[in-house]
Amino acid sequence: MNIFQTMEASTPTLPKKYKQMNADELTYRIRNIKEAMGGKLFLPGHHYQKDEVISFADVRGDSLKLAQMSASQQEAEAIVFCGVHFMAETADILTREDQEVYLPDMRAGCSMADMADFAQTEKAWEKLMSKFNDTIVPLTYVNSTAAIKAFVGKHGGATVTSSNAEKMMKWAFNHKERILFLPDQHLGRNTAYKLGIPLKEMAVWDPIKEELVYEGDVNDIKVILWKGHCSVHENFTVANIHQVRKKHPSMKVIVHPECRREVVKLSDEAGSTNYIIDTIAQSSPGSSWAIGTEMNLVNRIIRQHPDQHIISLNPNMCPCLTMNRIDLPHLTWSLESIAEGKPVNRIQVDKGTAHDANKALKRMLYNA
Repeated sequence: MNIFQTMEASTPTLPKKYKQMNADELTYRIRNIKEAMGGKLFLPGHHYQKDEVISFADVRGDSLKLAQMSASQQEAEAIVFCGVHFMAETADILTREDQEVYLPDMRAGCSMADMADFAQTEKAWEKLMSKFNDTIVPLTYVNSTAAIKAFVGKHGGATVTSSNAEKMMKWAFNHKERILFLPDQHLGRNTAYKLGIPLKEMAVWDPIKEELVYEGDVNDIKVILWKGHCSVHENFTVANIHQVRKKHPSMKVIVHPECRREVVKLSDEAGSTNYIIDTIAQSSPGSSWAIGTEMNLVNRIIRQHPDQHIISLNPNMCPCLTMNRIDLPHLTWSLESIAEGKPVNRIQVDKGTAHDANKALKRMLYNA
């Protein structure tokens, strides 16, 4: 068997009966289990989830907030994370040993997180150390695997969120001359530029070619950006902004900092998912916005604010495909499996990895 066949064989698949149930029956079953389990069950839901799934969430938020909320549930025994794999890993790292974390569909991954694996990062670190000596501190976006968080924690670095990336870069520069930023080059570039670091003092590490790409003097490099990106946010373009400006001259553009540098530069506002949500909520009736972030969330914001004119910055944008792996059939299957004492798709981070990853998370929580 090849690697894909091995993965498929080792991962439980959704029983056929759940595919044959209609939405009403699935909804009825989910409600019954939630009522029966009460506080022993906790369902965190990420902002990018489908409406049919997010409607059952006990709390909504970004990945770190949801992991922290999961850890704060004293009564909860089972945490069914409606998000993607790295988010469930973070929840498992932060929760107690007697709490178990589950992901309704193991195929719900993150292409960005997968762009930096442990072996690639170790090779990159060795080569960068030989070039720059001990002058680099690693930072990783929380949108990364537990293994990458552990690598960063082991080497004195920290995690960052899109909300606190600026603070954490300042923290890192207080410790070392240079930063290795994983795995999203765009968040790293936008944050560094905001701090006043010119583009010529940034380089990109290509993990496939195993080479550093830069212009100018290598000794001037301050930020090394991992060549990774969000497949959703990278699809917002300068052309999208020009189209909005032409069609809606008074409309403001707000985007996520995972977008390309040139897109952020031309936007009126840029910030985290929560920043986008709060900015729209605090805007006056009649205001108009083009939002550059995931489509499920944009559509939800549009419905929540009918007194404003809101559109997607890219009208042809699709929802995050891996987030959309979580649906009613998989959620029902996950909950019923737990209720029957035969749970599936548990997320478990080994103790060694969790220990080092927690170092990176705690450095952020303490310093941000």
